[in-house]
Amino acid sequence: MSVRRDVLRRRIRWLVAATITYNVIEAVVAISAGTIADSIALIGFGLDSVIEVSSAAAVAWQFAGPDPQRREKVALRVIAGSFFALAAYVSVEAVRSLIGAERPEHSLVGIVLVAVSVVVMPFLSWAQRRAGRELGSASAVADSKQTLLCTYLSAAVLVGLVLNSTFGWWWADPVVALGLAVVAVREGRQALRGETCCSPVHLDERDGGAGSDSDCRCAPGCTDTCCTGETR
Repeated sequence: MSVRRDVLRRRIRWLVAATITYNVIEAVVAISAGTIADSIALIGFGLDSVIEVSSAAAVAWQFAGPDPQRREKVALRVIAGSFFALAAYVSVEAVRSLIGAERPEHSLVGIVLVAVSVVVMPFLSWAQRRAGRELGSASAVADSKQTLLCTYLSAAVLVGLVLNSTFGWWWADPVVALGLAVVAVREGRQALRGETCCSPVHLDERDGGAGSDSDCRCAPGCTDTCCTGETR
């Protein structure tokens, strides 16, 4: 078991490092492009990347120690805080956009960047969620949900940018973003309580070696892919 556990811990560290690296680049490009185009959506997207870095950094700190389980509660609090920060920022900026903030100009760089994120982020989220569940790490699973939520935000920003560039529908992005803020608050509360819907099963609790997503214990009413048997 210890060999498999070490493999999973290394995998999570590499996935977290990849997430941090990508989000740093994403933040720099998005904030720069958003400033040029006066796009609140793009600037907000870049700041969301900074929040995602803080969440991933918490997991990196946790797994840098000899006993990650002892650091899990602190990591979960940081991740929960990042969810709440994301919800607060998105809500404020969405409301400002709807009540008459400056409307954005067309940004081809922004559209390409967000489109790439829609492709890259789901893979990182899926890989970390799978490793986190097998290892039994609630923080790794929670951070993977943060990454997945950022994917949804990326899709919303992409739709908003395209509709604004094509039809002048500037209000599309803030409306979708408000819905995502509600989801972010829910996920933040779950992370704060250490809930992941399908409770991670530690390797020590299994009879055999590596397991799959179907090994998790599902709470009543859970619609997570782990419980439904679907894959992403």
